Amino acid sequence: MAADDTATGTATDVFEEHRGFLLGVAYRMLGRVADAEDVVQESWLRWSAADRGDVREPRAYLARVTTRLAVDRLRQVRARRETYVGPWLPEPLPTDLHAPPSVPDGAERVVLAESVSFAVLVVLESLSPLERAVFVLREAFGFPFAEIAATLERSVPAVRQLASRARSHVEERRPRFEADPEQQRDLTERFLAAAAAGDLPGLLAVLAPDVRLIGDSGGKAKAPRRIMGSADKVGRFVAAIAQQGITGLDVALVEFNGAVGVLATSDGRPHTALVLDVADGCVHSVYLVTNPDKLARLAP
Repeated sequence: MAADDTATGTATDVFEEHRGFLLGVAYRMLGRVADAEDVVQESWLRWSAADRGDVREPRAYLARVTTRLAVDRLRQVRARRETYVGPWLPEPLPTDLHAPPSVPDGAERVVLAESVSFAVLVVLESLSPLERAVFVLREAFGFPFAEIAATLERSVPAVRQLASRARSHVEERRPRFEADPEQQRDLTERFLAAAAAGDLPGLLAVLAPDVRLIGDSGGKAKAPRRIMGSADKVGRFVAAIAQQGITGLDVALVEFNGAVGVLATSDGRPHTALVLDVADGCVHSVYLVTNPDKLARLAP
């Protein structure tokens, strides 16, 4: 047992105390729960084998290990994503089940919800691994620049430059974010009702003129393989899906990535996950995930 274990608990106790936080860092870095869990597991192996006697701040130490592993993993998975069939979206994360209990309601929780939103995670895909790491640690978790610099083995000025570049990139490209859950729920319900009825006018009433539909099937299910734009195209596509119909499909409102979403199941198996980006009283983006690999964890 390391020298500090008797004072702060066993290695397992200390790690478990920070597991949710580490998973949050890794998921924001990678966009896949399985990849994030692999990184956290590797972090545990390194933590359990480390000489913890000199570790004064386990949270900072574990964040450093996890971030470095996530950067390495991100470089690996990006090579695979170059051959991915169609658009790539993050794996839906049921945040009502995975929300860190230590995070209070209010402004801090809004920031964390936005940092895990589909809109932000999609934009983060266009950052370099180092830019993404800096953005996640700084913007989502408020790490000081000096600590991020030590984590990434870069100078503080270099980290500040990475942070500025990443923040500007995200602000320029992410859709507008609506933090009002009531408005989001209302528009999601109206969208869902119009879609179920194949009601094109009803859909057009909630869609922004420049709305985009992004579908992720990975080539393993039905979904558009190109980003679809304009209210007319998106509305007609959604209405057409409803007219085709799927036997035994059950639909429920859930919370994905800090926002109200829709989970459709067929015979108890996840079929589709849908999240809407809402702002100014209308839908600006429709994220549609049908890739079974990304839905498997959503099974009841």
